[in-house]
Amino acid sequence: MPSALSSFPARVTLLALFSATTFYFLYKSRRLRHLKTLTLSSKHTTRGKILFVSQTGTSKNLAQRLHNLLASKGVVFDLVDAQSYEPEDLPKETLVLIVASTWEDGNPPSGARFFATWLAESVKDFRVGALLLKGCRFGVFGVGSRAYGERFNAVAKGFVKQIRDLGGSEVVPLGEGDVDGGELDLDFEKWCEKVVGFLKGKVLENGVNGNLECGVYDSEEESEGESDLEEEEIVDLEDIAGKVPPRKKTAAAAESNGNGNGKVNGQREMVTPVIRANLEKQGYKIIGSHSGVKICRWTKSQLRGRGGCYKHSFYGIESHRCMEATPSLACANKCVFCWRHHTNPVGKSWQWKMDDPIEIVNSAIEMHSNMIKQMKGVPGVTLERLNEGLTPRHCALSLVGEPIMYPEINTLVDELHKRRISTFLVTNAQFPDKIKSMKPLTQLYVSVDAATKDSLKAIDRPLFGDFWERFIDSLTALKEKHQRTVYRLTLVKGWNTEDVDAYYKLFSIGEPDFVEIKGVTYCGSSATSKLTMENVPWHADVKAFSEALALKSQGEYEVACEHAHSCCVLLAKTKKFKIDDKWYTWIDYDKFHDLVASGRTFDSTDYMTATPSWAVYGAQEGGFDPEQSRYRKERRHHKSSRNQSG
Repeated sequence: MPSALSSFPARVTLLALFSATTFYFLYKSRRLRHLKTLTLSSKHTTRGKILFVSQTGTSKNLAQRLHNLLASKGVVFDLVDAQSYEPEDLPKETLVLIVASTWEDGNPPSGARFFATWLAESVKDFRVGALLLKGCRFGVFGVGSRAYGERFNAVAKGFVKQIRDLGGSEVVPLGEGDVDGGELDLDFEKWCEKVVGFLKGKVLENGVNGNLECGVYDSEEESEGESDLEEEEIVDLEDIAGKVPPRKKTAAAAESNGNGNGKVNGQREMVTPVIRANLEKQGYKIIGSHSGVKICRWTKSQLRGRGGCYKHSFYGIESHRCMEATPSLACANKCVFCWRHHTNPVGKSWQWKMDDPIEIVNSAIEMHSNMIKQMKGVPGVTLERLNEGLTPRHCALSLVGEPIMYPEINTLVDELHKRRISTFLVTNAQFPDKIKSMKPLTQLYVSVDAATKDSLKAIDRPLFGDFWERFIDSLTALKEKHQRTVYRLTLVKGWNTEDVDAYYKLFSIGEPDFVEIKGVTYCGSSATSKLTMENVPWHADVKAFSEALALKSQGEYEVACEHAHSCCVLLAKTKKFKIDDKWYTWIDYDKFHDLVASGRTFDSTDYMTATPSWAVYGAQEGGFDPEQSRYRKERRHHKSSRNQSG
């Protein structure tokens, strides 16, 4: 075979995710010795990685054998524990070979849990893109035991499907080894032959001066309008990812669990078994019969020291200590940009069994803390931040649905405040009486998705016939609140981005302290929505709209802050929050809780504090906290697609 190391891929990476289910050692054989004679090069100029995950120590030995074998072919690799591998580097790789064991109950070994979770969540996250791993060629070998039946090599099979779903190209078929009663060494040797055969073939195909790189490219700098989307979930409170599973499958799952009628002891439950299966498939933790909690990608991001969400930039929340929850998964609208694809219940009034508010708070904190604990050992997560995350200080009551519908919403808010947890509640402006009766919140939002009756009907698709009157009455009720109030505008290009004058007319009705303007997040194709990526505005579009709206107000509002990663801009009332040419949009949370506990009447200026310079509109940082470390992630979308806000 001709020497062609120069044409071997410059960035071949082997991810050997080993962890044998028993103490099984792969002994030398004639076949392995034969493979060693298939030398690929006489020079060592390529360095990749062999990652291993070992539960018993067997994996490390197997990884060392593979390391030696490939080194004899002229390819030198670094031997690395997979636990220290950053999965977000996977899009940068061009060739990945994974040897994965299946451990207890069909799960990966503990050391590979973060890698496996990252893959699974990336597949579900519509923001990641189906071409994320387009430039990555891969092959997988599974190590397991047939004694476990359907769970035999479940992890390896899952990796194959997930990497395919993310655009990867499988160059070596799935190999499967059985440690109990099988011939693991023989099966592995055959798989290794296919790997070496593929590598030899690519060298010959490309020639001495060719290369194997499958579309490798540098980590692109994000231009204006592109978002720094994480694994995760890569999220803003509104960015709830996940494709809806087929109804037949969820119905079957519901029937297998028994009780498919959504009633318990004769009382109707909001979350029926079918709805529960849909939402749990999307990563929600269901509390009782009508509430939910979910960890936000920005919570995970700040736990890793990689930056917080826009609320960190605008209001000073600690994203790694923020809990996303809702006491009502039901809603009175069917918005075209619904990130749940309408898998949640709808209704005009509360008609379901009602859970105790204190039990909801207790369960939400417990479930949230359990999700935080799963971040232990993830690269970048320090013990200090992890411990802080276990004690939430903020609650975003905007996960899904309409939280203000819950009859005991005031009691629930009181309970959060007693624990010195701040509250950010978002309502869809269809329950004005509920807004009037709300006790003090840290910040109260009203979604202003359109500025005219016709466009509101088209975008929100409300259930109420008198939706416009309810909308106006909700804005009017907001004006009477003493605490911080916000209009939240979601811009949908081609639907509501030309209504600057009409939006400004709404300002005088509710007189909000702040106006958040955010580009819509594309939630994937759906029979319930006609939106495409063409409807997602760039950050430059959001900035231009915000500046025009501020100009229209003739100084009443000014552009105060921005968070470029989320395509989000903040307008603030100039007279209230700009003092001596300095913005005070941040919140003194301790002061707020002291004011609530005192029982005295107070307003939004009583608990404001100075905004740091990096969060101010126009700052070089674009709203990214300089104390955090920004991680630029590879994105690959169709040419017609663009990165959108997170």
